Amino acid sequence: MIRRLLSPRLLTRHLRQGRWWLLDYVYAGIGQTRAFLSRARPADFRSGAGAPIVIIPGVYESWQFMRPLIQTLHDHGHPVHVVAKLGRNRRSLTDAAATVADYLERENLTGVIIVAHSKGGLIGKQLMTTADPEHRVSAMTAISAPFGGSSYARYWVVPAIRAFAPANAALHDLGLDRRVNGRITSIYGVFDPHIPEGSELVGARNIELRVGGHFRILGDPRTVRAVLDAVTDAAAPAV
Repeated sequence: MIRRLLSPRLLTRHLRQGRWWLLDYVYAGIGQTRAFLSRARPADFRSGAGAPIVIIPGVYESWQFMRPLIQTLHDHGHPVHVVAKLGRNRRSLTDAAATVADYLERENLTGVIIVAHSKGGLIGKQLMTTADPEHRVSAMTAISAPFGGSSYARYWVVPAIRAFAPANAALHDLGLDRRVNGRITSIYGVFDPHIPEGSELVGARNIELRVGGHFRILGDPRTVRAVLDAVTDAAAPAV
């Protein structure tokens, strides 16, 4: 057993994963600081002739945490909308999805493409399955979304995190509902320190990138390219 644990291959893998874990938290710390100091306003990104994008960040993330990706999408001609009322995204999936649905109705947005991170992907799917009766959302691209939950979540006492436990009833029911999976693109890395189960979603377009991390993947050029490609495909008229 000890010999197996000390094998060069396993040691290399553990060292690589440890490095990815460290870099992930460095990225998250920088991102949260950048978001706190940001003076950007939601209205700064709402111009553009492309398909409308709605950003849904992860738990404890404000929309400014995804500012670099927002800027890139806007630079490519998309009007990008953020739902500031979500705050730091600690609401239940049902409440958060209703909040986004209210925003879509108030702004009269149609043909929307959701771009989400982590919990945002769950909110987006909840919206597409139960809170989007007018079918305003055409597709979603989710990055590092815990569609199958995370076994680590059960060790947390914070309700907003424990909600990601695979045994959570709401999460379990959402996973069983596959009606909209074909309109979802799930992007994830080869190693996610927060989601050991991974982010593969049955019936969706799944894209695994050779990158490690739960947060750091947001800033990786391969992720940005994959998001842009997915958004372009979703916005293309049906033939």
